[in-house]
Amino acid sequence: MGFFFCFFFFFGGVADLRLQRKLKGRFATTTTTTTTTTTTTEKVNLGREKIVALFTLGRRLLHAAGGRGGTSQAGSSFFFGSRGLYSTMATAPTTDAPAAATVKKLHGREFYESIGSPKYILAPMVDQSEFAWRMLSRSFMPPELQSKLLAYTPMFHARLFSQDAPKPPYNKYRDSHFQCVLPKDPATLWLDGNPLVGDRPLFVQFCANDPQHLLAAALKVAPYCDAVDLNLGCPQGIAKKGHYGSFLQEDQELIYRLINTLHENLPIPVTAKIRILETKEKTLEYAKNVLSAGASILTVHGRRREQKSHLTGVADWEYIRYLRDNLPAETVIFANGNVLEHGDIEECIAATGADGVMSAEGNLSNPAIFAPEPQPGAFEDEFWRGRDGKGGWRVDAVFRRYLDILHKYVKGGEPPARRPLFVPGKGMDTEWMKEEIVIPPKKGSKSEAFGNPNYGALQAHMFHLLRHFVSKHHDVRDALARARLGELEQFEGIYKMVEKKVAEGLIEYEETDGKSMEDPAEEERLKKLVEEMGPAETSATAILRCKRPWWCVQPIIRPLPKEAMARGAIQPGKKDKKRVAEEEANGGEKRVKGDETKGGDAKVVEAVKEELEKQTEFQTSELVSG
Repeated sequence: MGFFFCFFFFFGGVADLRLQRKLKGRFATTTTTTTTTTTTTEKVNLGREKIVALFTLGRRLLHAAGGRGGTSQAGSSFFFGSRGLYSTMATAPTTDAPAAATVKKLHGREFYESIGSPKYILAPMVDQSEFAWRMLSRSFMPPELQSKLLAYTPMFHARLFSQDAPKPPYNKYRDSHFQCVLPKDPATLWLDGNPLVGDRPLFVQFCANDPQHLLAAALKVAPYCDAVDLNLGCPQGIAKKGHYGSFLQEDQELIYRLINTLHENLPIPVTAKIRILETKEKTLEYAKNVLSAGASILTVHGRRREQKSHLTGVADWEYIRYLRDNLPAETVIFANGNVLEHGDIEECIAATGADGVMSAEGNLSNPAIFAPEPQPGAFEDEFWRGRDGKGGWRVDAVFRRYLDILHKYVKGGEPPARRPLFVPGKGMDTEWMKEEIVIPPKKGSKSEAFGNPNYGALQAHMFHLLRHFVSKHHDVRDALARARLGELEQFEGIYKMVEKKVAEGLIEYEETDGKSMEDPAEEERLKKLVEEMGPAETSATAILRCKRPWWCVQPIIRPLPKEAMARGAIQPGKKDKKRVAEEEANGGEKRVKGDETKGGDAKVVEAVKEELEKQTEFQTSELVSG
């Protein structure tokens, strides 16, 4: 029966897709909310509506029939690396207004199971979890795990996203951040949330402090995603100034209204992402409020609002376990924090009891973090293995995949012809390495990056991917810094530089029997730090575990707060100095004349260290970022 539904809705959807370009008639669907007297009118294309309804109904029927919702082959896409193809299941779009009349809106675990019970969660990251990056991350997943990867869009500002101008362009912000249909042909599905290219399951995240702005924005994306997520975790200053993200956590009533408004009026589920509070008990009450408002899934970042930048520290998995043990068993929980490598995912699930694990920084450093390590002999031109048994995806292979996705999907053309990736011992053709690499000059016209988030994020992504690489090869770093966003020809030139340097590094590694990458003095220094400070008190523990040669993608590991303080990366602020002065005044402590500065600074440093311990003294763990 499941096969019949797959067959019927796949070919029905494809037939409707072919009709899209012919069906130019548009109609208005009017949805009246129960919490406002205003009426929201959405203009949608008839052909696109049919596809949405067909895919949605097909998936729901499969789920009702006992099949694995979200894994049916309702459409397929292919990702390509330097070798072979990975097939990606295209998950159906969730309901929109017409489909909502005939299809039950799922909630909680029932909804989670309908999208394939994803275990791996690509986090929402401002300007960094855009379509091309999501597709790159999905490209490493083997076919049987495609439905297990759920991705979030970057965080969007609900008010800016929802408010339209009276004449075209109606909303430049929305058009430049969420590209679900072709700009010149709204009848054709394009990038974000397109099930025919494999960008599902997908959640769209918004920050907001007004329920009606949030609802208006959510209604615009509902036909192109599986759920809408409310950001309650952003700790940055701009969130404080705009009163959103984690700076709403003192207003639990507003949080309830934001979530409940979507739960009551949106045709698809609402989810939320929070940070932990000062105590486990307060965090539990916070989580209960979010869930009682109607959130289908709760994502918990195991850090407090104060933990950011040099104060990031270690996420507390025990808080998430406390929620798991004290919330109803059917609650779907995603854990966020401390994921540096693929192996950390299973460790996190075991420690927290979470249904899925979200990664942000770990994914930025290694988009293949969710995929299991290939078996020996598989992807040997993309996945490098050293003499010590440690391995990693090569930066040139990942760079190439990324560019190929941009060419194929965003630019809409075929990638340039490429030579096979260099592998030592396979003919050892090195003649190409003598060719001069010329990076074309910047074009005089406006960059393609203007108005396209996939081009705009390219440079930042490459600095993340190549962080360890460019610390050695400064010429590549400088070329990246000079590259103009959106000009793929320039990034193709930089790719050739990377490809050549990786080949040179691999040759040197083989010729020196691996000694070219050995650094006994640095290894001894790191081991001594671990021995002196303890495994949980220094980032050296994680560095020793995660370190790979510079030609492999690998995590960027921050120093722990106490280490940052010792290095001078964290300086005592005016409030800290004032607090220490007041304590001294109250205690009547006397100081020797002429020693005020020295003694005062020392006390301030100790005071800040004590505060850092309060903020980051969690369970023993060697993980320091992610």
